[in-house]
Amino acid sequence: MAPLPAGIRFIVSFSRDQWYRAFIFMLTFLLYASFHLSRKPISIVKGELHKQCASGDETESRISGPSSSTKRVPTHWLLNNETDCGWAPFDKSNYQQLLGALDYAFLCAYAIGMYLSGIIGERLPIRYYLTFGMLASGAFTALFGLGYFYNIHSLGFYVVTQIINGLVQTTGWPSVVTCLSNWFGKGRRGLIMGIWNSHTSVGNILGSLIAGYWVSTCWGLSFIVPGAIVAAMGIVCFLFLIEHPKDIKCSSTLPTHPRASENGINRFRLLKQTTRSEKNGPLDPELQCLLPSDGKSLLHPSHIVVLPGDGSMAAISFTGALRIPGVIEFSLCLLFAKLVSYTFLFWLPLYITSVDHLDAKKAGELSTLFDVGGIFGGILAGVISDRLEKRASTCGLMLLLAAPTLYVFSSVSKMGLEATIAMLLLSGALVSGPYALITTAVSADLGTHKSLKGNSHALSTVTAIIDGTGSVGAALGPLLAGLISPSGWSNVFYMLMFADACALLFLIRLIHKELSCPGPAAGIQAPLKEH
Repeated sequence: MAPLPAGIRFIVSFSRDQWYRAFIFMLTFLLYASFHLSRKPISIVKGELHKQCASGDETESRISGPSSSTKRVPTHWLLNNETDCGWAPFDKSNYQQLLGALDYAFLCAYAIGMYLSGIIGERLPIRYYLTFGMLASGAFTALFGLGYFYNIHSLGFYVVTQIINGLVQTTGWPSVVTCLSNWFGKGRRGLIMGIWNSHTSVGNILGSLIAGYWVSTCWGLSFIVPGAIVAAMGIVCFLFLIEHPKDIKCSSTLPTHPRASENGINRFRLLKQTTRSEKNGPLDPELQCLLPSDGKSLLHPSHIVVLPGDGSMAAISFTGALRIPGVIEFSLCLLFAKLVSYTFLFWLPLYITSVDHLDAKKAGELSTLFDVGGIFGGILAGVISDRLEKRASTCGLMLLLAAPTLYVFSSVSKMGLEATIAMLLLSGALVSGPYALITTAVSADLGTHKSLKGNSHALSTVTAIIDGTGSVGAALGPLLAGLISPSGWSNVFYMLMFADACALLFLIRLIHKELSCPGPAAGIQAPLKEH
């Protein structure tokens, strides 16, 4: 018999469960990357919506070259002695406030909608809910771009479009986090979700490149193309997303070691044979929580007992989710961490344009380095928190380093392009690390906390509360940047450094508990005692 080809041996070396798990990992990665892809164009197009005023003669000279016959001349370009300062109504001196209002409209709607989205998502099939959100988000992202082709100059049109788009995009995060957590257990959760959360940066990078390709020639396509991509991924979601391993009779946890585990359908008590020398030793913490209060097993240790699942348990209430230890602290921390992250997301290209005097396309391409740094920051935060088993301490360390790094960034970015590139990578890693860890691994930990007693209907609500609170900061950050930036970009960086300090402050209690109490992630995994 001939030996199997190397490729076939590789394929059969993985089990059916592992292939399905890898498929869900990649699918949810691409689904949420497309959401972020559709959010990035507004920051790229800002430099085109308002630009340095050019006289009508200069504008005419730009379009009357030898190749002008092959280009479509937009109807909004002005003639004679009029000036072209961008796209009305963003061509006025208060353009920064108007652009900040667009960001605020989207992010405020996103923050409010997120609180409701988790509660709704717990009660609807994830596949249908997520598909609806992606199709609607694609439609309203494209609608913003249609304002270019239909020559729309009403601020109300763009604000309302942003508000509705913000609301429908709230369907995404609770859905993908819940789905991924259904498929992956707690083993190496920080690393797995740290890698998976790089979809945020990948989406931002792709969104910057796609929007930047058309921003100087036809900025409407900078929105229409990402909108079409989101809608197409919505169809893919409807056709291929598997919500839970039980739907195809797969296991929901990684088979790394024979520890006690549980999922949303059945709780399994896995007990191994013990030797005489092990009988008097300390019990595994996760195994201990599954035994009676006296610590004695009522069953023969070789048995595997399947207990009734929680399918009949009701979805957790909003106030019930808030009572889970650690939810409030991490939610408030994320409020300030996300404020910093989203200020960079929406204003970084314009800052680079102002400081380094680059055009909108080159500034958009350069801003992707911040997201490249964010990929490494998210993965690094996951690896460190898994190894130390201290989520709050890992976030606190990165927040502590982020504040002085932002100060250095604001100082050296004026020295040249090389300094800007280096600080973009470093700042991206330190700013995105805590944000990525809290929205993924921490949310999943809290959504499956022991105090829930196996109720699987809490993860989406907990995720929505944490990310919804963070989205309040995401709405405030770009708005404050728009209000503060006319007085100088240095003041914007001072605001960001203050936000980082506040984020660290809200984690002090959990960090103290982790450092003073031995054991895995004491601030999250075990209920907090009142002092």
